[in-house]
Amino acid sequence: MSDTPGGFGLYVHWPFCAAKCPYCDFNSHVRRAVDQLRWRDALVRALETEAGRTGGRRLDSIFFGGGTPSLMPPETVAAVIETAGRLWRPAPDIEITLEANPTSVEAGRFRAYAGAGVNRVSMGVQALNDPDLRALGRMHSVAEARTAFDIARGVFDRVSFDLIYARMGQTPEAWRAELRAALAMAVDHLSLYQLTIESGTRFADLYDLGKLRIPEDDAAAAMYDVTQDECDRAGMPAYEVSNHARPGAESRHNLVYWRYGDYVGIGPGAHGRLTLAGGRIATETLLAPEPWLDAAGANGTGIVRETPLSGEEQASEYLMMALRLTEGADIARHAALGGEPLPGDRIAELAEEGFLVHAGSRLRATAKGRIVLNALLARLLT
Repeated sequence: MSDTPGGFGLYVHWPFCAAKCPYCDFNSHVRRAVDQLRWRDALVRALETEAGRTGGRRLDSIFFGGGTPSLMPPETVAAVIETAGRLWRPAPDIEITLEANPTSVEAGRFRAYAGAGVNRVSMGVQALNDPDLRALGRMHSVAEARTAFDIARGVFDRVSFDLIYARMGQTPEAWRAELRAALAMAVDHLSLYQLTIESGTRFADLYDLGKLRIPEDDAAAAMYDVTQDECDRAGMPAYEVSNHARPGAESRHNLVYWRYGDYVGIGPGAHGRLTLAGGRIATETLLAPEPWLDAAGANGTGIVRETPLSGEEQASEYLMMALRLTEGADIARHAALGGEPLPGDRIAELAEEGFLVHAGSRLRATAKGRIVLNALLARLLT
């Protein structure tokens, strides 16, 4: 059992990609060359610095995200895992996930990651349709994705993959057929995201010019309903707004976020939440790769900002995260963190309207509520 409420995890951000996808607003960058040894040393130094104030805790999960972490040399992954194991107390069943793109997958590299300690892979497949993959700016084909997935299944017991729906020109019927094909492939976990137009992306530019159209709200909502229906039927129900798993196969690292646990964030643009002797803080690292590398290499940290969180801020954050989960939030924990009592009349109204279920100390959003979660939270918290 974790010794930190909600669990304790480590997030490692690898900021590099082979190409920038036109829909992506993540902190990812294309570089012709990367000084791998310098990056490895900087990541290790940042870990040692963070352990200076959190060392000794039980570490429940490690997540290598990006960017494209499957472009990391296995030696770098091994160094991070070994260092983390030395600085914290790895849980006996620690989950160690690495995100991978099908274009950067080959069997020997995956075996090296497994040898380093990675025991779960999350693959960015995004579509099972070649024209749509090209439209999304992806560099792999469906055949390459399936091959990469088979390689991963041969090396790791736990394999997840991502798909994007409500894509350009997609219909609910087409999504149902594609999702059924995905569920026939799936091992134990799927992440299914609705395409959104994010500011600052190439897709946003095209959308503003009227050169890119996505399904209307009603069609997108129908695809969300298809997603719940097909995944429930396949025994992989939603445990979070966009994530589905067989019982017991939920992403433990992401549960740390949604259950409002503590997590260390290292690498460019990584965020953290840490409960220390002086209270809970939000941490944020330098965004651009080169400044982060210089700072971490020189000072052992790339952190640019630490913000104390008031009790009310913590309680609000907890509620916003926990209501994403099918299991919902614990009203008693919300109060213990410092939240004002939630309005009983508003809870009753939202329950009557089918957006919330209130049972004992637990409050959870229904499937209908999770799809309009921001509006639901606004009614609860204002």
